[in-house]
Amino acid sequence: MTDDSVSRLATISDQLRRAASLGDHAAPTLIAVSKTHDADTIRPLLDAGHRVFGENRVQEAAGKWPALIEAYPGVELHLIGQLQSNKAADAVALFDAIHTVDRPSLIAALGEAMAKSGRRPDCFLQVNIGEEEQKGGCAIAETPAMLEAARAAGLPIVGLMAIPPHGVDAAPYFALLAKMARELGLEKLSMGMSEDYEVAAMLGASHVRVGSALFGARG
Repeated sequence: MTDDSVSRLATISDQLRRAASLGDHAAPTLIAVSKTHDADTIRPLLDAGHRVFGENRVQEAAGKWPALIEAYPGVELHLIGQLQSNKAADAVALFDAIHTVDRPSLIAALGEAMAKSGRRPDCFLQVNIGEEEQKGGCAIAETPAMLEAARAAGLPIVGLMAIPPHGVDAAPYFALLAKMARELGLEKLSMGMSEDYEVAAMLGASHVRVGSALFGARG
């Protein structure tokens, strides 16, 4: 497992650099999605020098990351799963970036938590780029108003995040997200996962979220 994940890390990093250069972009930050993986599985990547990780759930992250963060200075923890408003304070306390800001109630809860704690993790607005009913994210047409509301609440919005529909070409969705970000004056794009991270890098992703391609498929 150790050798596998570390060698995959090197391979994926090379692929991201090459893909980004094809689109004349800087290589994106690789977020190693460590959800459902325990500390022993994560540690080899930390030992290899990787410091940027993603988790889906606040409670799971709180159970394993504080000790790892203490042992490995410089860890950057990203929340990439849906966030309930009642977990906003816990998320602000633990994470360095939150990728799933998508509704007024969450904006209000995060704004209040940041004001109380003084911590201001980077935030991405999640856009429902494929207009899928079952997916999180604000509607494309509502994104400018959501951005305005988030800024008014004191959230440091740095970019947009999206998950394209499964099983179709992701490129048009990534291109649309990049266009939206440009129009809104946002620099960062959290897009691309295990099946499409090279396409995302080529189209200007600043962050890709890679789990199974890095840690291996779970049995």
